[in-house]
Amino acid sequence: MSGQRTPTPEVLVVGGGLVGLTSALVLRHHGVAVTVVEKRSTTSPQPKARRFHMRSMEIFRELGLAGLVHHAARDLAGHDHMAAGRTLAESEQLPLWHAAGAGGAVVDVSPEAPCLIAQDVLEPVLREAAVEAGATVRFDTELVAFEQHDDEVVAELLDRATGDRSSLRARYVIAADGARSPVRQALGIGRSGRGPIGEPNVNVYFHADLGEVVRGREFNLCQIEHPDSPGALASVDGRHRWVFMGGGNATDRDWPTLLRTVLGVPAPDLEVRSVLPWQAEMLVADRYSAGRVHLAGDAAHVMPPFAASGANTGIADAHNLGWKLAAVLRGQAAPALLDSYHAERRPAGWFAADQSSRRTLNLRDQLSSPDPTLAHHFVLGAGGFQYTEGALAVTPESPNDPEPITEFHPIGRVGTRIPHRWLDQARTRSTVDLAGPGWALLTGPRSPHPDPEHTGLAVHRLDVDFLPSDQSLLIRPDHVVAWRGTDPRAATEALVGLLDGLSSTTEFAGT
Repeated sequence: MSGQRTPTPEVLVVGGGLVGLTSALVLRHHGVAVTVVEKRSTTSPQPKARRFHMRSMEIFRELGLAGLVHHAARDLAGHDHMAAGRTLAESEQLPLWHAAGAGGAVVDVSPEAPCLIAQDVLEPVLREAAVEAGATVRFDTELVAFEQHDDEVVAELLDRATGDRSSLRARYVIAADGARSPVRQALGIGRSGRGPIGEPNVNVYFHADLGEVVRGREFNLCQIEHPDSPGALASVDGRHRWVFMGGGNATDRDWPTLLRTVLGVPAPDLEVRSVLPWQAEMLVADRYSAGRVHLAGDAAHVMPPFAASGANTGIADAHNLGWKLAAVLRGQAAPALLDSYHAERRPAGWFAADQSSRRTLNLRDQLSSPDPTLAHHFVLGAGGFQYTEGALAVTPESPNDPEPITEFHPIGRVGTRIPHRWLDQARTRSTVDLAGPGWALLTGPRSPHPDPEHTGLAVHRLDVDFLPSDQSLLIRPDHVVAWRGTDPRAATEALVGLLDGLSSTTEFAGT
């Protein structure tokens, strides 16, 4: 990523949390000048999201950050298990869930393993990386008003440290300003969904040295089954930092006593750091875009915190929107391309929110008798959701073959993330690495060789099981299959049409 700074931003990102910082990183990866404003003085002081899917790690991999993230997450290495018991001291590790392939072999799904890292550890890593990449990141800076014009957005900013006000002009705005998003409210965008789900909850963030208590039974999440204090205990760093999630909305309880009941040990050094009431909700914005402003992350969708679904969905929002904004700003695509952001990401956000809403904290039941109608774990964790509208090219030969939901069987269908296959014996290079930040054309061994008109389009001749020898795939910068056909020369026509903002219902001939 280039570290060159540009004083006038092309994109203003409102919100310096996980999704806002990822948006800035993706935009800098594409060479876009970006400014991030965040009204808080620092990144999140709360652990919040902790599990980042394989798909999120693939995005960090493209940005050159996967190694940094894994290193920052080293305290939770080996904490993939779930656990359950009457108290922490009495809990037992539950067996890991594995997806088996033919002959019982473990499926190789991604070039990146999922990562357990607390959000308050990850966000500083992303902030530093964004600044190093050339983004302007301004904390203690609040967006107080904005106006949209034909060719720009004028934002009024408040420096919360000095009280000074200033104006900033940008071509586009990404609103990553949280579930209560003032930007979304100013745009008058409503939300739909189930609304509140279940009963009110309280998160109690505390410190206690429990390393010896959990040794040999390390876990990510432990279901506590004590009749006086049922809930779940989340491991933030595997030893000192923990979050207990219990029912009710009372915040003035005798938390040290209750927590010692949960733990089943005296824990003399226990210190409660914060108590936060919350209510699980499922709400998705009715529109993801309004003029030059686009919603991302919690501003666009809120959902129960199953496996940090909201955070991972927000990272995918940023990845999808970033390349499209860059293509429009560079004159490589018509502004109509940006319509595909809502067309693709709203259904994806609804899917993730619905799946998260239907799952429970009963870890034993999830492992022993999971609901067969729920999406396969890898569909959620490895980008298995299929776009059916948006920046996709349908050809006369495109099969009507929807991506399955309850099983994980990626074969390179249009609208899906390219399947992962290793391309070298050392297992350092994946098919997922072939696109981003540019486009790529993958051709089978017997596919006609593309003509020289494919200037600027990386061409890779591959012999992989998901690509018939006489077919080709056009891969977008976000690793999504945009076109599939037998004549790679038709990929040029498809690419031009997609950049012009033609919808997925347009049929491209030439095959």
